[in-house]
Amino acid sequence: MAKGHLLSEDDIRLLDAEGMERIWVAELEQGEVGEDYAANLIASEVGCGSLEIRLVAGGRANLMATETCCLLVDDQLLREVNQTGCLAVATSPNFGHALAGQRVATVKTTPFAVPRGEMESMRATLRERGPILQGRPIRNPVVAVLYCDPLAGDRARLLFEGIMRTRLERLGTGVHFALSALEEEAPVARALEHLLRSRPTVLLVASTTAPATPTDAVGQAMDRIGCKIERFLAPVEPGNLLLLAYAGDVPVVSAPGCFRSPKPNVVDLLLPPLLARYRVNAAEVASLGHGGLLQ
Repeated sequence: MAKGHLLSEDDIRLLDAEGMERIWVAELEQGEVGEDYAANLIASEVGCGSLEIRLVAGGRANLMATETCCLLVDDQLLREVNQTGCLAVATSPNFGHALAGQRVATVKTTPFAVPRGEMESMRATLRERGPILQGRPIRNPVVAVLYCDPLAGDRARLLFEGIMRTRLERLGTGVHFALSALEEEAPVARALEHLLRSRPTVLLVASTTAPATPTDAVGQAMDRIGCKIERFLAPVEPGNLLLLAYAGDVPVVSAPGCFRSPKPNVVDLLLPPLLARYRVNAAEVASLGHGGLLQ
């Protein structure tokens, strides 16, 4: 019998048959609720989207991904809820990538019993301001890639195609449309417009030299076709920067030099929410914790 098991008459007969004349028990007082009930109730308010609850013995409820998804976490609400003391919530990181069947959060109660008033207060907070966690599904994403280089676009494709494939395969997808272009404003603009006609979920620009600003060739091409620059000069890894823009609702990510190695960087942190069709804003790029922004 697991900790917190509610004894029934059949349990008592079984214990008596085993020769156990005395056992230690805990009895709920007025105004208390059982740990399993509290964990399940709060877990039902913690998450939404592509998630399901699985109860675990001992006042614990796990939230599991029901399909491939991106996790969106309200960090501030998570901290506030965990200051109440009667229940604790732990989640995977914000913008995390989760596969079907993966545990992405846990709700744990204090042993045996939880004060009903504290539980209801936490539940009211979550209903008013929650949920803490969203499982945003990633369904049939379409990825377009533009390779560009000042001398020859095919050179960039030769350098980055294998690494691009590896990076996307980690997220369960691949390249659906690809073009190469000379890294100059007009050719890049034409290539971007052509790729956007395929209505990609995300468009990645893999260039060899551009500094990822609105004034470089890629940035000027984005401006030329009406993209809205969301953030630029965002550090990705030493020596490499990132530019995030939107062509309507399609994110366009320029990350020069970031596809030289399959080593994870900020591009990998941004791809899950973008593939889940979540619009990442400038403040969220700044909060990714890779050295702050230079602009």
